[in-house]
Amino acid sequence: MEENKLNKTTDEELLRNLSSTSDSTKNFFMYSPAQLAYAGDAVYELLVRNYIIHNHDINVNKMHKLAVNFVKANSQAYVISKLEGELTEEEKRIVKRGRNAKITSSPKNAELMEYRYATGFEALFGYLYLSNDINRLMILFNKTVNIINEKDEKR
Repeated sequence: MEENKLNKTTDEELLRNLSSTSDSTKNFFMYSPAQLAYAGDAVYELLVRNYIIHNHDINVNKMHKLAVNFVKANSQAYVISKLEGELTEEEKRIVKRGRNAKITSSPKNAELMEYRYATGFEALFGYLYLSNDINRLMILFNKTVNIINEKDEKR
C-alpha cells in the first residue's frame, strides 16, 4: 500500500485561509443541501488536486485521470459507505439531507443512487468547510484518500 504522504499542514493552511472570510455565526443547516454540495464539490476537488500534485510526479493528463478516479460519483458513494460508521450523528444528518435533495440534473456516468450518495458526500465536505471545521474535514479527507487507494490496490 502506498504510504499517504499528504502534506497536511499545507492543505489545512490553504483551507483555513480560504474559509477565514466565512460567516462563523451562520446556522449551516440554513443552507440547502445543493448549496452545501456545491461548496463541497469545489473543496474536495481542490484537496484532491493538491494531494495528487504533492504525491504523484506524473504528467497532467495522468493527473487528470487520477483525479477523476477520486471525484466520480461511484467513488464518492463508495467512500461515504465506508465512512458511515465513523461519522457523527450531525454528519450523518448532513449526508442524508444531501442524499435526499431534489435532483435537478441527471447523472451522466453514474447510477441514480450513487449520484445521490455522492451528493451527500459533497454536502458533508461543504458543511465542514463552511462551518470552518477544517480539522474534521482533513481527517475525513485523509480517510477518503486511504479508502480510494485501498480500493485501487484491490483491482
